Amino acid sequence: MSTLTQSPAWLALQTHQSVMSQIHLSDLFQQDNQRFNKYSLLFNDVLLDYSKQPVNDETIGLLLKLSQQQDLENWIKQLFQGEKINNTEHRAALHCALRGQDSLIIDGKDVAPEIESVLSQMTQFTESVRNGSLTGYSGKPFSDIINIGIGGSDLGPLMVTEALKPYCTANLTMHFVSNIDGAHLSETLKKVNPETTLFIIASKTFTSQETITNANSAKAWFLSSGGTEDTIADHFVAVSTNTEAVKKFGIPTKNLFLFWDWVGGRYSLWSAIGLPIALAIGMDNFNAFLTGAREMDQHFSTAPHEQNLPVILGMIGIWQINFFGATAHTILPYDQSLHSFPAYLQQLEMESNGKSVTRSGEMIDYSTSPVIYGEPGTNGQHAFYQLLHQGTQTISADFLAACQSHHPIGDHHNWLLANFFAQTEAMMTGKGENNKQTNKLDTFATAEAEQSALPPHKIVPGNKATTSILFKKLDPKTLGTLIALYEHKVFVQSVIWDINPFDQWGVELGKQLAGEIARELEHDALVTSHDSSTNGLINYFKTNR
Repeated sequence: MSTLTQSPAWLALQTHQSVMSQIHLSDLFQQDNQRFNKYSLLFNDVLLDYSKQPVNDETIGLLLKLSQQQDLENWIKQLFQGEKINNTEHRAALHCALRGQDSLIIDGKDVAPEIESVLSQMTQFTESVRNGSLTGYSGKPFSDIINIGIGGSDLGPLMVTEALKPYCTANLTMHFVSNIDGAHLSETLKKVNPETTLFIIASKTFTSQETITNANSAKAWFLSSGGTEDTIADHFVAVSTNTEAVKKFGIPTKNLFLFWDWVGGRYSLWSAIGLPIALAIGMDNFNAFLTGAREMDQHFSTAPHEQNLPVILGMIGIWQINFFGATAHTILPYDQSLHSFPAYLQQLEMESNGKSVTRSGEMIDYSTSPVIYGEPGTNGQHAFYQLLHQGTQTISADFLAACQSHHPIGDHHNWLLANFFAQTEAMMTGKGENNKQTNKLDTFATAEAEQSALPPHKIVPGNKATTSILFKKLDPKTLGTLIALYEHKVFVQSVIWDINPFDQWGVELGKQLAGEIARELEHDALVTSHDSSTNGLINYFKTNR
């Protein structure tokens, strides 16, 4: 057994869970009409309501004792001070510095001026593209931007530009190509004119196979469609740490936007990886986006833990995962603009905390990251909510919604929010013979006899925990705040689990094996160097390609 699971704070929570698991959530509300006021937090325009979680004052106290036992406060200080907390790669994890810091010393060097320099470069470039003074080789202004990247170099910029479409310029159409499947690039290229298309090649190392393969094909298309080697500089820019590889590709240094090895891929949208965001919404809005995240950073690093949104959100997750057995967590934004937010959080959470060894390399005997999935409301209601209401899995859920809509059509937004409120209430109360919601919710059983003996398949147990996050409006600043909230939540949980959330060695293994197999696919000879399944699959492919 691990030290963590035998620790006093952990054992106390196990004992407490055996008590709380016997109390229905609806009973907690009946016992305390101030429950919402006690178990909700407000930061700026973001309201976090965790009152529909199986918690009371004792629960929160015990969870915070666990965070104290795991030295969370000290880990937060190390994060913001630039300590090399990414211990397996011997790096700091300083994505927070990208959001604005007067001075930050890393390895004896103040990196704040470099950050400011790149932001200045981004400002000049985005303004010249957006106002049409920077053009393609034929003198026409750019109409389309194609970002070629994968993982953090794709998911973040894609999610943010989709979420902030009301703030995007109408003069530029954003495209994102990530998949090495040729369909992704070729279908995108069908939509654009080479004379008015700008390519952003986004890769931290400039060696990611998917990105470089797509970049080379994009360059070949450009050269075969009227472009020349001399005009590549007019249509291609790069975001990378690898200056030499960028030059070798044919992109001049003046078209290179740098970032640093202490910026993890899934935390990189705050850096020059956010260039497509800045092009789409303009630097003023991009700076507001950074401001929202910076204010959450300040809150996370200074607020008392009982009033600290990331700490509470993270510890509620620990409560669900490690003590109630939740194996999945669903993200349910009641905002179509956030349709890519669940996919973004999949990488942020599962790539960060999908680990089975501690920082010191010991095997873990407790659950870490749950499976993250989600869909915008109300679409998800007609897909997988049935399982949430009556299924056998333990699944926790975050519901997110904006009070104000960018698209106030008729009564659409009222209906959207009506569903938001109704679903969390229904998951909490349920419907059954002894449940006060039975008569209100059961529209099928009208006869008195049916009402008194509700068929089993109509009984909805309720007692399903949810967290609700409401915000005034989805603007750049608020989105920055929300993303930083989830980043810090993931960090909180990594500290409790004693894992490094900033590496991804499992991903690296898959890349290595793919490179070896790619060389075997260059010829038609039978392959026998793998297990029988892999050999059989490769040879079937070779026979039928």
